[in-house]
Amino acid sequence: MTSTTTASRAPANPRRRRPTASARRERNAALRFISPWIVGFVVFTAWPILYSAYLSLTDYDVINDPTFVGLDNYRQLATDPKVALALWNTLVYTVVQVPVYVLLALGLALLLDRAGRSAGFFRTAFFVPKMTPPVAVGVLLLLLFNGEYGVVNQVLGWFGVDGPAWTTDPDWIKPGLVLISLWSVGSSVIILLAALRGVPTELYDAARVDGAGFWRRTRTVTVPMISGPLFFVVVVNTIAAFQLFTEAYTAYFGAGSSTYRNDAALFYVIYLFQQGFEFLHMGYASALAWLLFVVIMLVTVVQLLVSRRLVYYEGDRR
Repeated sequence: MTSTTTASRAPANPRRRRPTASARRERNAALRFISPWIVGFVVFTAWPILYSAYLSLTDYDVINDPTFVGLDNYRQLATDPKVALALWNTLVYTVVQVPVYVLLALGLALLLDRAGRSAGFFRTAFFVPKMTPPVAVGVLLLLLFNGEYGVVNQVLGWFGVDGPAWTTDPDWIKPGLVLISLWSVGSSVIILLAALRGVPTELYDAARVDGAGFWRRTRTVTVPMISGPLFFVVVVNTIAAFQLFTEAYTAYFGAGSSTYRNDAALFYVIYLFQQGFEFLHMGYASALAWLLFVVIMLVTVVQLLVSRRLVYYEGDRR
């Protein structure tokens, strides 16, 4: 009897409160404001991604209707020697370019952090080259690194160094592209400089009291405290390196550059572009794109797993 009475007096589960008229108006206003982005994302991002997944299962030459071929394009990927070559070139470039790029960006950011009043001028000076169109950077590569009359080899000649054939020697094509990629290092410098300005000064004061010099403070205080933005720069530039296209294509595969064509410059996205827009193998190019997506995803996941041990976030109590 007692249990029945108690059960009958138990309050019912409260019903979900309906949003007020004011809350509904705010929600509708927010949806209207973001609707252009939603439409743009669906039309120009989500739909092309889904359609490319379908095209990767077809034989499509852009002119005729797609013909479903199942996994034939993906089987061809495993036997195409150009895919392995392009992947290898891209991987070698990424492994070399990302550490050099990040270390240079960090070094310049450290210098700017100590520049005082002139930091504003140098921030602008470092960032302005980032505004150069990638096609112009590709042309600049040929002007600077040409083995016969390039500016780089002329400067090396002043010191008695016989410069290599940057644009024709397979062993020097990727180093030349790595060096020209440093032209746009300014954007990462600005990001890391902003992170450096957020490091608490009391940590440096405590390190100085302990007798730590500049390099030890950088290693034990600066780098751990900016490891979050530093990791962001590493991830973003890794993805960008895997998608290298415009500079290399302009220099080695564009109109009038047949003299410089070399398999050492055949990067993955260039081969993807050739299959899709030169040979009109759009179905095969879509399969190539999805393979690149998987590779970048796996590399990023590995970086995220490694970051759990190396990256410090403010408020992290681990």
